[in-house]
Amino acid sequence: MRAAILTDTTKCIGCSECVIACKKVNHLPNDIPQRWDMNDGLSADNWTSVIGEPADKFVRKQCRHCLEPACVSACPVGAMHKTELGPVIYESAKCIGCRYCMMACPFGIPRYQWSDPVPHVRKCILCYDRIKEGGQPACTEVCPTKATIYGDRDQLLAIAHQRLRENPGKYINRVWGESEVGGTSVLYISDIDLSFLTYGEQFGKMPLPDATRPAMEAVPFAFVGMGAAMAGLYWIIKRRMKLEAERADEKAGGKPGSEE
Repeated sequence: MRAAILTDTTKCIGCSECVIACKKVNHLPNDIPQRWDMNDGLSADNWTSVIGEPADKFVRKQCRHCLEPACVSACPVGAMHKTELGPVIYESAKCIGCRYCMMACPFGIPRYQWSDPVPHVRKCILCYDRIKEGGQPACTEVCPTKATIYGDRDQLLAIAHQRLRENPGKYINRVWGESEVGGTSVLYISDIDLSFLTYGEQFGKMPLPDATRPAMEAVPFAFVGMGAAMAGLYWIIKRRMKLEAERADEKAGGKPGSEE
């Protein structure tokens, strides 16, 4: 099974039960808005949000759990990785705080705990522990209108296309997440354009790791090169300090190493 979520925005009533359930199951504290937060409701303590659009439209935003995630390919230490069931999860013990995953994500999802003394990257993990035990994500379990449902990705795609065929005037003829950046595990069908979820960017079908992998393969060499450069600089500085100390001794009336 390839775990996935299908969100039908025409069914969403904006109740935010999914948001509440997510915070409860993942033990997330109350969110304190910060000036650096994006205006989409997501933060290190809010892993899903409901965005209100004009004309009483509501759209849920969360990690898209890409089939070939750019965040995973950008992480130099393997702190971000894709599981066997599909969710992309994060291991804080491995993180070095480089935040490459945040820069690589085309959907702008991972968030950083900027105000914490020991900050970590945080995001939706598709309730991995729950689905591993045969359950479903908390958000889909509590949705009162079944605007968001859980299941196998292929089956959800079939449901999405069936709804599009049976209601041609109700939806835009598109399944968001079916093929963008290689496909995602969080799918959408909607009667409004959802390009605001990607800040107006239009992505092709090519998986982004194809673009990020060559750059990340160069990272170990960059670390080695930078280490060598810093070691060389350190030697030069120490050598210069030693020579200046010797000159100072000579001016004081003695040669380096002589006793008065």
